[in-house]
Amino acid sequence: MLARKSIIPEEYVLARIAAENLRKPRIRDRPRKARFIAKNGACNLAHKNIREQGRFLQDIFTTLVDLKWRHTLVIFTMSFLCSWLLFAMMWWLVAFAHGDMDPSTESTTNSTKWTPCVTCVRSFTSAFLFSIEVQVTIGFGGRMMTEECPLAITVLILQNIVGLIINAVMLGCIFMKTAQAHRRAETLIFSRQAVIAVRNGKLCFMFRVGDLRKSMIISASVRIQVVRKTTTPEGEVIPIHQVDIPVDNPIESNNIFLVAPLIICHVIDKRSPLYDISAADLVLQDLELIVILEGVVETTGITTQARTSYIAEEILWGHRFVPIVTEEEGVYAVDYSKFGNTIKVAAPRCSARELDEKPSILIQTLQKSELSHQNSLRKRNSMRRNNSIRRSNSMRRTNPSLIVPKVQFITPEGNQSASET
Repeated sequence: MLARKSIIPEEYVLARIAAENLRKPRIRDRPRKARFIAKNGACNLAHKNIREQGRFLQDIFTTLVDLKWRHTLVIFTMSFLCSWLLFAMMWWLVAFAHGDMDPSTESTTNSTKWTPCVTCVRSFTSAFLFSIEVQVTIGFGGRMMTEECPLAITVLILQNIVGLIINAVMLGCIFMKTAQAHRRAETLIFSRQAVIAVRNGKLCFMFRVGDLRKSMIISASVRIQVVRKTTTPEGEVIPIHQVDIPVDNPIESNNIFLVAPLIICHVIDKRSPLYDISAADLVLQDLELIVILEGVVETTGITTQARTSYIAEEILWGHRFVPIVTEEEGVYAVDYSKFGNTIKVAAPRCSARELDEKPSILIQTLQKSELSHQNSLRKRNSMRRNNSIRRSNSMRRTNPSLIVPKVQFITPEGNQSASET
């Protein structure tokens, strides 16, 4: 409802309505694209309609390692239990075939020498206990095998071999699950956001990586890939087109010494997919930069890999990471509370191609930033000076004792002059 003319002028109301309409977005927001790599390094990919499921059973060890812990523990328990039950049935059949479970054999034992295949095995329960003793090598001493049955000796050898295989596979699976490489990657962290700023006269894409553990990652290397949807000149649509981009590293081996957090830099030059992208175009780009850190764990010798990704909304143009490594009492200290903090710096808003074609843009940007910095310093100093003057005046008003009295001086000519000190 419009306001009354007597209270608010009509031209003011119309101007306010026009301003509210301008604030409303007229274009709908672009739907957000699904990430290929999540921030925690997980691949956002679902495999569907796999017909050849038997391929997973051909690599049974890797399948067991990739299973969840609850499934692995169920398989671990059932493998031992089923093997015990299987060989318990075999021991029961051996004893039953030899006649060890016949009650009439107890009377004939007194008259003639009769030897059972396994002593004290007269039921399936006793056969199951004997199977456990054989496979786990407990040996309580109540039940033991004799030389009477060659078949029992064969079953004993077979159960020992099967038990060793089960122990090796299942214990190796448990060890590999506890020492998986991605567990070590949990302490390899990346900055939440990446930045684009000027370094050494070039526009650079930068992010920070760090290791929270004291045990180092040996031969660590960083790779960057740009994933975007592209269309070939022939009209073929590639939904996930991966392009490697170089990392600026003064070491020829491309390895980094990750003893403290480092800022990884990619120079945006002619080889870079970001060469034609400006600050205004970055928001409209449908791209994702994947960062992969690989290395060997010092304590276990296992190769580990940590991943993350940056989309256009997570790249800050004209920012720089704050320093977090300081020297305190002869020791380099790292403040991880400032790991992802950035500050604004002077950076041209144009693309790297325009910057290479017109180098004067960078000089003008730096000059403008220097002038704005000097102006801000002047304003700050003037504000401090004014605040100090106001504070001193207020103190004089509140404290009358601070007011300096007037002193009269008498000159030799006899004239009196008043001065204020």
